[in-house]
Amino acid sequence: MIDLNATLVAQIINFLILVAILTRIAYRPIMAALEERRAFIAKSLEDAERERALAIAMKQESEGQIIDARIQARSIIDEAIKLGEKSRDIIVEQAWEENTRLLKETQAELEREYQQVMNNLRTEVASMAIAAAEKIIEKNLDIETNTRLVHNFIKELTKEKYGELV
Repeated sequence: MIDLNATLVAQIINFLILVAILTRIAYRPIMAALEERRAFIAKSLEDAERERALAIAMKQESEGQIIDARIQARSIIDEAIKLGEKSRDIIVEQAWEENTRLLKETQAELEREYQQVMNNLRTEVASMAIAAAEKIIEKNLDIETNTRLVHNFIKELTKEKYGELV
């Protein structure tokens, strides 16, 4: 059996006093520190989860911005291509217009030169015809009659050889 003597009672009282002192001095502060630590860890986990969610949102937003930037870049490239093609078409059209204008000017210049050559040729042929006619008939007619005769001769000669050009 258990012997209850004064030492045992003193030891029990000492133990209870020690438990009371440890509870008051050590246990409550340790439990408070543990509770603080648990709250800090829980808050840190919440903050980490919030930061992770924010990071995921920012990543998605940045990916969206990258996609938007790529779409915008493609749009700008397509616009530049269209503008380049339009500019090319305008330049080609202007070149054709310039070519047509130069062709018309050249044709007009050729026509003027042709008319000038024909007029010079008529004058020379008329002079030669008058000289030949003077030699043949040995007399000189007046200038107006000579010119009229030569023009009529050239006209008839031109009609016979070239048709109604002049």
